[in-house]
Amino acid sequence: MLSAKLPSENHRDPLIAIIASVIICSVLTVYPLSYAVSGARPLFMLLVMLFWVMSQPTWCGIWFAFATGIFTDLLIDAPLGMNALTFVIITFIARFLTRERRILTFGNLWVISFLAILAHLFMIWIAQIMGGLQFSIARHWQPLLSSIFIFPIMYFMLRKWRV
Repeated sequence: MLSAKLPSENHRDPLIAIIASVIICSVLTVYPLSYAVSGARPLFMLLVMLFWVMSQPTWCGIWFAFATGIFTDLLIDAPLGMNALTFVIITFIARFLTRERRILTFGNLWVISFLAILAHLFMIWIAQIMGGLQFSIARHWQPLLSSIFIFPIMYFMLRKWRV
């Protein structure tokens, strides 16, 4: 006799994992580091937002990206809406470009995350130029490499909640 599986048996509910990952990444975002090391701090909130948007499209979308961006603005004392705007634009472009793909491999997600990090840093740089803020160009691009190398670790820790 064949028994039908209930939908709850096949899928894990990612809500607790989403909340826990955002909380852990927010702690890592504001954790005090020395001045020499703090410039190369990975963009944890961007990476976790991008992972959930690409891996759980039914749970996390544009509103999740916006809320995560506003939360990041409040955490790092950035102008309100700056990270939210870049997170929403990156989410929209990533979802638009991958809507035809049903299966995203790790390599695909890593390339998308690299391009998203690059686009985020570029948009933040443009916003700072338009705002007339003073900053060091060398220090501004330091999170690029550290974020690229942190993404595989984050992916392998959260991969069991992928769709």
